[in-house]
Amino acid sequence: MSQFKFRLESLVKLRQEERHQRRAELAEAYKADEILGREADIVTLEITDMRKRCVAAASPGDIDVDRLVAIQRFERVLQTRAMGLTERKLRLNEEIEKRRLALVEADRQVRVLEKLRERQSETHRTDELRREVKTLDEVAINRWRGSK
Repeated sequence: MSQFKFRLESLVKLRQEERHQRRAELAEAYKADEILGREADIVTLEITDMRKRCVAAASPGDIDVDRLVAIQRFERVLQTRAMGLTERKLRLNEEIEKRRLALVEADRQVRVLEKLRERQSETHRTDELRREVKTLDEVAINRWRGSK
């Protein structure tokens, strides 16, 4: 019985490597999303802290206008930064979706080739069994003829 050799094995390996690369790219995007999320949380906490300081600075009695203005200015800076992070997160989510779809497609291409390999292997096995049965039948017929 001859050994089955899938002619497209190098293509399968190439597609598997591509799928591996797509997984790595998606993981990288998810990591960036996590970092961006943590950064946004920090900015949100800083904004909350600034608002508390603003309320404390505006309490009755002596008002330090310069300090109040500085706090409000810094809060606006933080809000601008938060808006920038939100925009970056939206763009990153779009990129994550593109990378996820690329991974799905790469995985589909690998599965198609693997199914083709399985079908060809099964066909090869069936053909080899037929040849073997045919050879055994011929041997049996020749022995039967020889025994007459």
